[in-house]
Amino acid sequence: MPVLRFVMMLSLVVWLGGLIFFAFVVAPAAFAVLPTHHLAGNVVNRSLSVLHWMGVVSGLVFLAASMIYGRAASGGAHVLTVQQVLVCLMILLTLISQIAISGRMATLRTELGVIDDVSPNDVRRLEFNRLHQWSVRVEGTVLVLGLAVLYLTVQRFP
Repeated sequence: MPVLRFVMMLSLVVWLGGLIFFAFVVAPAAFAVLPTHHLAGNVVNRSLSVLHWMGVVSGLVFLAASMIYGRAASGGAHVLTVQQVLVCLMILLTLISQIAISGRMATLRTELGVIDDVSPNDVRRLEFNRLHQWSVRVEGTVLVLGLAVLYLTVQRFP
């Protein structure tokens, strides 16, 4: 059982740590250091894609470990916990961000070319900015849900 608890906590730490590092280090550093928004966007887009897939895998690992832990702790019967439901929601939001939001943003980036050269009033750039706001909201929601899962999971263990 200690191994399962470790795997559960590790999966949450990887996912949440990645989200925090991305939001507070990678994205701001890319836009502060690189000479154009276009280059910074390329770095952020690639990093976010990797982070999304790390999150999905981490979420699936958490679900598997927590279900095995739940079955072992209850003697075979298992009902979904609040943490498991929240992790499913986190995975769903992450997939929406990766496939729908980031996918559409990538298409717009291709259409726009070098974003620094596009008028701020261009309809496609406005749509890109709107999608970026949604991306930030979704990532923030995943982080808050993840912190709730972490808190609830820590409370669950003796």
